[in-house]
Amino acid sequence: MAEVRLEKVTRRFGSVVAVDNVDLQIRDKEFMVFLGPSGCGKTTTLRSIAGLEKIDAGRIFLADQDVTDLPPGQRGIGMVFQSYALFPHMTIADNIGFGLRIKKVPASEKAGRVRKVAELLYLDNLLDRYPGQLSGGQRQRVAVARALVIEPAVLLMDEPLSNLDALLRMQMRAELKKLHHAINATTIYVTHDQVEALSLGDRIAVMRDGKIVQCDVPMEIYDKPANVFVGSFIGNPPMNFVHGEVTSQEGRLMIKGQGFTVTPDPKWSKALADRKRVILGVRPENFRVHFQEPAGETNGAQAAVEVVELLGNLKLLTIDLAGSVLKVSVEPDTAVTAGENVWLTWNEDKLCIYDSDNEWAITPERPEVVSA
Repeated sequence: MAEVRLEKVTRRFGSVVAVDNVDLQIRDKEFMVFLGPSGCGKTTTLRSIAGLEKIDAGRIFLADQDVTDLPPGQRGIGMVFQSYALFPHMTIADNIGFGLRIKKVPASEKAGRVRKVAELLYLDNLLDRYPGQLSGGQRQRVAVARALVIEPAVLLMDEPLSNLDALLRMQMRAELKKLHHAINATTIYVTHDQVEALSLGDRIAVMRDGKIVQCDVPMEIYDKPANVFVGSFIGNPPMNFVHGEVTSQEGRLMIKGQGFTVTPDPKWSKALADRKRVILGVRPENFRVHFQEPAGETNGAQAAVEVVELLGNLKLLTIDLAGSVLKVSVEPDTAVTAGENVWLTWNEDKLCIYDSDNEWAITPERPEVVSA
């Protein structure tokens, strides 16, 4: 069992709090992704788990063992760094087996383990070469193999694909996913790339200012961001946000904004009853575009198309809604041109509502604002 547990972990650098009182439980054999912008604390959290950073407060457990004060070599962890960090004068076989050599594993056993992990990562025909003779993707696989060969209980990866071009990153994502299923190791992966996070993670811990602001399965984070920051960070293009005023008309709750009116489902009545202003969040694909005013719609807005971008599998529209810029995606064969006026409606089941003061989500089930 290789469960990882962080309890109130804090790491400071002078007056800067890089990791702020983090609690997190990572399940055995789970692929957990730490996601966030530069400086959010994700790499520092990973390095703290590895023992490369000494935490200032809290405890770290691997399985049921408290490893807070253990040096890195005694934690049973393998780590893949952002740079390949391969020895240029060593063959690929020697690079992969370097950790076993340090542990003084017998030569016959070392050769067998190197061969096994090389086959797993399609490197078995490259073992006699040197790093300078390999492509970037091959070198990255060598770095992963070097971490795996010591048979770690937990595998840590710090932005391992950031040095690769877009096509290689896509190929390596698929290989890492397949590798995880093959080795069944608990894996913690750091990235600022939301595509990597959504495609690789069993769960994603989104970090900001040293805190975990949301930790959940990828589609829950995508569909129900915990706050405006998560909605703006996850998604390409990100979620659209517009401000609105909560009001009522003939006893019916309404949200009115610049150029639009929303009549929420009655399930929102309790959550919105005592609020004055809110922020509405809608993903680009959850809008519907109409070329004439839709009959019978209580939710809608007239807007102007400013830019049309064909992206192959969709058209991305930049739309001006009474001064607010929205991104809306439609089918690629939709006949729409820049300068055209359209009507927008939206999928109410996918509508997100946030408190206008602290930008945290409001939900019908929990009308109080949920925040860190």
